[in-house]
Amino acid sequence: MNQFFQNILSNIGFNDVLDILIVAFLFYKLLGFIRETRAEQLAKGILILILVAVLANVLNLYTLQWVLSNLVNVGLIAIVIIFQPELRRLLENLGRNKLINNFSGIDLEEAEQITDEIKKALLYMSRTRTGALIVIERETTLTDIIETGTVIRASISKEMIGNIFYEGAPLHDGALIVRGDKLEAAGCVLPLTEDKKLSKELGTRHRAGIGITENSDALVFIVSEETGIISKAEDGKLERKLDGKRIEEILNSIYIAQEKDTLLGRITGFLKGGRNNAEE
Repeated sequence: MNQFFQNILSNIGFNDVLDILIVAFLFYKLLGFIRETRAEQLAKGILILILVAVLANVLNLYTLQWVLSNLVNVGLIAIVIIFQPELRRLLENLGRNKLINNFSGIDLEEAEQITDEIKKALLYMSRTRTGALIVIERETTLTDIIETGTVIRASISKEMIGNIFYEGAPLHDGALIVRGDKLEAAGCVLPLTEDKKLSKELGTRHRAGIGITENSDALVFIVSEETGIISKAEDGKLERKLDGKRIEEILNSIYIAQEKDTLLGRITGFLKGGRNNAEE
């Protein structure tokens, strides 16, 4: 037995290990993608068809084999058409560029100020029942969404956010896109979610907020003008009735955590550079 495993290991090269790791990564991303989406039901259906095909082959059910073989040819085209939003999301997830970080130039003090300004703006609009839709861009670029609105590229402040969503203001009906430490664009148009299970109480603003998170990793804050309730949309899911403490936790997880990761990287790089200089 030991000789058997030694023979296997001796024949495994670097390319084989790389090949296995890439395939494992692709399967991991694919499984993560199909969880809790319509693609999960699709995967189950495909598994059932495979089992039926194996059974038909074993039992020599020729008619069933003919039907399944033709079904596969038509089914591949149907899958692309029906699951176009899910396939687009999968490709966008695979194409995220982690080398570009919107938060890399923000220090800890500025990050704390940004979170405080956004939190105060949300709480103020909640008290005054001012409808708002704020989208915070993360790894997935929202340039195509920004192009549907008006680029403002302004500093983040409670007053500026309040002015944008003030009823009667030119840009108050659309979404506000936050990119890093800037209010990048306002009056932007977002895609609506196709989720039929959402409550009828949720209007277009909430459906748009959920819709953009189904196609990107953006985080969205929504303020209802009818009730003043603050909600968060992320990964196609809605969390409602946020208070100040919860808003601060969410914003800290974006700005403070990102800044600390960047700061840690700078410190590590500095220490490594110091050690290399000392060795020289």
